[in-house]
Amino acid sequence: MIRKNYYSLQRVMAMLAAFAIFAMPVSVFTQTKIVYHSNKYKPTDDVKVGRQAAQEVEQQMPILNDAQTTNYVSRVGMRLVSAIPPEFQHPEFQYYFKVVNASDINAFALPGGPMYVNRGMIEAARNEGEMAGVMAHELSHVALRHGTAQASKAQKYGLLAGILGIGGQIIGGPAGAAAQVAGQGVGVYFLKFSREYETEADLLGAQIMARAGYDPHDLANMFQTIERQSGGGGGGGFMSDHPSPANRYARINQEAQYLRIENPQRDSREFAQVQARLRGMGRAPSMQEIARSGQRYPNGESTGNTGNYPNNPPSGTVGYPSTRYQSYSEFGGALRVSVPSNWRELGGNNSIWFSPEGAYGQYQNQVVFTHGVNFGVFQPQSSSLQQGTNEFLNSLGGNLRQQSGYQRTTIAGRNGLSMTLNNVNEATGRSEIITVVTTQLRNGQLFYMIAVAPSNEFNSYQSAFRNILRSVQLSD
Repeated sequence: MIRKNYYSLQRVMAMLAAFAIFAMPVSVFTQTKIVYHSNKYKPTDDVKVGRQAAQEVEQQMPILNDAQTTNYVSRVGMRLVSAIPPEFQHPEFQYYFKVVNASDINAFALPGGPMYVNRGMIEAARNEGEMAGVMAHELSHVALRHGTAQASKAQKYGLLAGILGIGGQIIGGPAGAAAQVAGQGVGVYFLKFSREYETEADLLGAQIMARAGYDPHDLANMFQTIERQSGGGGGGGFMSDHPSPANRYARINQEAQYLRIENPQRDSREFAQVQARLRGMGRAPSMQEIARSGQRYPNGESTGNTGNYPNNPPSGTVGYPSTRYQSYSEFGGALRVSVPSNWRELGGNNSIWFSPEGAYGQYQNQVVFTHGVNFGVFQPQSSSLQQGTNEFLNSLGGNLRQQSGYQRTTIAGRNGLSMTLNNVNEATGRSEIITVVTTQLRNGQLFYMIAVAPSNEFNSYQSAFRNILRSVQLSD
């Protein structure tokens, strides 16, 4: 009798233990735990290097100037940001979202928060969840501080010079950094390291999706969509920029079965509307086409009361500069300048244009200017004004041809350099003259002014350009 009671008690205890296990929240019991990697940098360093890299991105890539699409993507992005687990939240980070007018299925995020989503990725997704999945993956790289963690590891081996030198590598993601060091003894280790980051971003991305109300299976499905539409991952795009663990699809689905979707998001009507809107805009250029044509100038989202760029090309009917001037304060008061009163202010966060009516517009999904001046800042790798200016000119791309050597000048009482170049405007086919003037700011950035006008009209604009340059005041 005692033996029988003993075995009965054992069965009861086993049943209670099994019940306790199944009664536990599945996500608590089996959700993969992710931790930070060693990182010698502070979160404020992520913000700094991400901001600098974002300036380069917006000088080299065409940012889609469509408020409806941008606002929609931003709302989805901020819903995901709010769902980042508390241990990976950084109050210093400044998340924002922009759409790149490129057909490639891709997206990437920079340290500290800036994210860029290709139009092609939005058009390829089958629903909002698939789009959100890619965004959650990218946000995970940011939240886990993979960019500066990779730089910390690289510096341990003496491979990267410093935090300000990693912007170019970060733009390409961890895989881009791995490519930079391949063949230097520990290249294989860094390839493995970046794959580890990709797995972490997949898992945390799935967890963020569930917390935000999306089905994490959509992230796995999107990878299949990407591989199917890009022919197995070749030819650039997301899969070539993001090394894929062999079991990525299965691993995400395995994680998904242990996650509880909170307040499920089931309405994709706005996604369908935005997707139809994009498909109605005509074909977006590929990144190869953008690289070949060269995006000379930043194509930023309009801010403030500047309004949107028009959809039509420059009209070619442009009035002469007014002799009356109007003063503007830009970049948070860091720049004060006076321009002809009949010129309009247009631009984004990191680049401001002043141009007369009829001298700007859309051409092949880019914003082009035929007359006007452009102000902005650029982060060079060199501390030399001349070498930094060389870097900036190289970043402009296009078919610019040097007309003169560097001339010494002054901007706001500082030493500066000036160079004149020739170009053929892609929208009008007319020859134009471009003058670039640069000086250094105290933080090492390059401040620039670009003046452009058709060759046969440049002399008529010289006086206005000189007056504008003389009026520049810098407070940095």
